[in-house]
Amino acid sequence: MRLPREFFARETEQVARDLLGIWLLRGGPDGIAGGPIVETEAYGGPEDRASHTRAGRTRRTAPMFGPAGHAYVYLVYGMHECLNVVAYHGREAGAVLIRAIEPRLGVELMRDRRGGRADAHAPLASGPARLCQALAVTRAFDGADLVTGQDLWLAAPRPAAAAVEVATGARIGVDYAGEGWADRPWRFWIAGNPHVSRPR
Repeated sequence: MRLPREFFARETEQVARDLLGIWLLRGGPDGIAGGPIVETEAYGGPEDRASHTRAGRTRRTAPMFGPAGHAYVYLVYGMHECLNVVAYHGREAGAVLIRAIEPRLGVELMRDRRGGRADAHAPLASGPARLCQALAVTRAFDGADLVTGQDLWLAAPRPAAAAVEVATGARIGVDYAGEGWADRPWRFWIAGNPHVSRPR
């Protein structure tokens, strides 16, 4: 069942936690690929010194200020895409970075997209860049509606996923944000899951 827009129109950090176990799915002519989300990070509005919105609304960050349930896709290091889901309530902006999924559907397709990795233990979608490569998510999806879209969407599993132990910690790579933001525990992951990008 697809997630309704109301799911995303809540506090960003709550959405980030609740996305764990939700399936991220990518459709296309080659078939469907995806799996349950196992790691996320929450990013708030301009008050969040770790967020891209800290400089205000720009052409790049406009999706983060837009309707909940849309995608925000950006490049890191000028070469790797990262997928975010716009989610906020009571602030100007916000989004959840999808850091990792557990590959369950279309695994061979994901392997091909990741360079034909034959090793069954190779991390196919652990880390935001690998995830986007495995699912063929590019900046063409920036601003895409993930609630109604046919090529990229989020869905609750049926039957509902079993309860998981959620671990929290500081977001990765945001030391520049300074005290109070760099150490804010807005990274969420399923404890013990081997597909998490950086177990702690």
